[in-house]
Amino acid sequence: MRLASRSLEVPAFRAPTIDATRRKALSTFQKGAGLRFRKLELLDLAFCHRSFVNETSEKIESNERLEFLGDSVLGIVVADYLFRILPDRPEGDLAKIKSHVVSEDSLAEIALELGIHEVVRVGRGENQSGGRRKKALLSDCMEALIGAWYLDAGYDKAARFILRYLVPPIETVLADRHRKDYKTLLQEVVQKTYHSYPSYVLDRKTGPDHQRTFWMKVVVQGVEYGPGKGGNKKSAEQEAARMAYFALTQST
Repeated sequence: MRLASRSLEVPAFRAPTIDATRRKALSTFQKGAGLRFRKLELLDLAFCHRSFVNETSEKIESNERLEFLGDSVLGIVVADYLFRILPDRPEGDLAKIKSHVVSEDSLAEIALELGIHEVVRVGRGENQSGGRRKKALLSDCMEALIGAWYLDAGYDKAARFILRYLVPPIETVLADRHRKDYKTLLQEVVQKTYHSYPSYVLDRKTGPDHQRTFWMKVVVQGVEYGPGKGGNKKSAEQEAARMAYFALTQST
């Protein structure tokens, strides 16, 4: 598969200066991940969290643009793989499987396996609050890494890297051995009982920027459940879904 963007130049980017210590850390990471970047600065940029960018005196950018790109590459690779290996499955089944294997939990787990928490650049506040091991931060870095590797090595190598880590969880889902999340469980109950879908709304946000807490509610048939609390919207939605799921299933 060839993408039109392959013929375009990689845009200029502003990455931090790489000293000898950092170069060694990135080299060790590459060996463990089975990667070899031509542009080491691109790899380093994938690990630049915005909290680090806000505190450094260097004029650099964060990994958020790479995260955007990596999310799209990840999606097409997994969708293409599922489309090919499951020719008899309807769109809804493919979407469910994809949502499980590219979830925040799944990507954060892979990021920890690769040791991204050891090389990610974060600000002092984020580091003190345990940010290096936050699921949202790790999953975002994983997507940024995929985006960086795609730019550096091309689609085919990016696809092989992605599938090396995601084929096992895909096989687990197909064997129905995966742990369903509460948003999925709640949606199944609401669809079966009311033939509708739950909706999620932000109740409020509290705390400083580097340690934000989100409060989300879920609405089912006009009834609000929650709010659920979490370090990001996804985890807060999961907590709200858990509350609604048990409320609905215990009352039926």
